[in-house]
Amino acid sequence: MKLSIIIPVFNESKTIKEVVNDVVKLTIPHVDKEIIIIDDCSIDNTVLEVNKLVSKNKSIHFYKHDSNQGKGAAVRTGISHATGDYIIIQDADLEYNPEQIKKLVEPIYNKDAIVVFGTRLNRLPNLTKDENRPLFLFHYFGNRFLSLITSLLYGQWITDMETCYKLFPRSALSNTRLNAKGFAFEPEITAKLLKNGYKIMEIPITTTPRGYDEGKKLNAAKEGPLALWTLLKYRFVN
Repeated sequence: MKLSIIIPVFNESKTIKEVVNDVVKLTIPHVDKEIIIIDDCSIDNTVLEVNKLVSKNKSIHFYKHDSNQGKGAAVRTGISHATGDYIIIQDADLEYNPEQIKKLVEPIYNKDAIVVFGTRLNRLPNLTKDENRPLFLFHYFGNRFLSLITSLLYGQWITDMETCYKLFPRSALSNTRLNAKGFAFEPEITAKLLKNGYKIMEIPITTTPRGYDEGKKLNAAKEGPLALWTLLKYRFVN
């Protein structure tokens, strides 16, 4: 099995080296890795850091956007270059530990699932950053609500629709057009996988949430209504 690990990046010069090195070191039984990094027109030293990584490891594929288009657009670029049997997205901000990808791949290899999501929401929210407590709570309950709406609209119980860790076969998108440029990518791909008849298995994962003061980019107040609209829209249109 070949796995394409897509890493969208925007202004992550402080964390990209550690994340990519962790992905490079990741060993999964019976799996060959393909690492694809897409820079969404960073204005810090991200590109410099990635070029250093590429110079040391020629198996890393690196693509750059000429203008900032959003996470969804970066992931779509990565998907267009992917050659793996399966695809997973890895954020570059150290919230998600790549070692957990092993847990998601296991049911695929055992033929117990075709699509696997890593769920963070089978537990209470991580509120270790007191200064961001209201924002984390807003994000947590917003995701809970959107996951409930996903479940009601598409007929399958989902606890964490917004999770970064979505593992799916590349063939699942062969006849599916993805349109989202920003964070609406998450509800769009979830909606289209479910609408195309794919059952999603959820595997519990843990994360280390990043504070907004540390560069977290998701604006829940802005992206929440857009995610809701995206879920409603793709329930009734292609």
